[in-house]
Amino acid sequence: MTVQRDSVVVPVGRSTGGVQSIARVFDLLETMADLGGIATLSQLAHRSGLPVPTIHRLVRTLVDLGYMRQEPSRAYALAPRLVRLGEGASRLIGTWATPYLRRLVDAVGESANLALLDGEEVVYAAQVPGRHSMRMFTEVGRRAGMHCTAVGKAMLATMPPDRADEILRRSVFSAQTAHTLTTIDAMQEELCRIRAHGYAMDEEEQEIGVRCVAVVIPGERARAAISVSGPSTRMTESLVGAAVPALLETARAFGDELDLAGLVAPRR
Repeated sequence: MTVQRDSVVVPVGRSTGGVQSIARVFDLLETMADLGGIATLSQLAHRSGLPVPTIHRLVRTLVDLGYMRQEPSRAYALAPRLVRLGEGASRLIGTWATPYLRRLVDAVGESANLALLDGEEVVYAAQVPGRHSMRMFTEVGRRAGMHCTAVGKAMLATMPPDRADEILRRSVFSAQTAHTLTTIDAMQEELCRIRAHGYAMDEEEQEIGVRCVAVVIPGERARAAISVSGPSTRMTESLVGAAVPALLETARAFGDELDLAGLVAPRR
């Protein structure tokens, strides 16, 4: 049985020192990613609060360097040259996460996953398989929808509501199973439940016979999450109840390491 679950994108942290233009460039790149990878100068100005001439100067520099391109519509898009940087960062974060995921497997017995946010999708960055002969296996690098994964829903529920709404409006709610949530209204109800409980569930929404529970890695932009997944017959309410505290503690510890490395924005 093969199951793909959570993947995560971790935000670059802000600093009170350093070079302002560099900080602005990374803010623009992150804003572009939040907007689905393509945006106009006016959209970037509205989101960033920077003057249009400043944004134009920074964007043209990124175009010249190959990290952005201008579309025929005159909007700007993230360019493929960023892929190599993202893949390298994803591999590094996955390597750092593996010892933490292994502790989760030792505590719970089921497969543990790390996922990153990428636009309206999640990308699986690491997994440690469970101890059972029949276990969930997620291919690192696999992408999945946010609406049908516990990691994706956990990230959405922790974002500022306006940002979550923006992602939901751009999302395609494809039905992976008969249990997949396929409307914005249903997702909004689900996000309210997640905020109240502090964790997210995938109730056979990605694959029949598989349940998953997830929490976000603490940080300003909620771009990473970890999860535990397994066959529905073993992922009982009792096991989920035991998994949630272990997930929360693991997320806190891993978030602390990412904080020290400067890879997540400071918690408030």
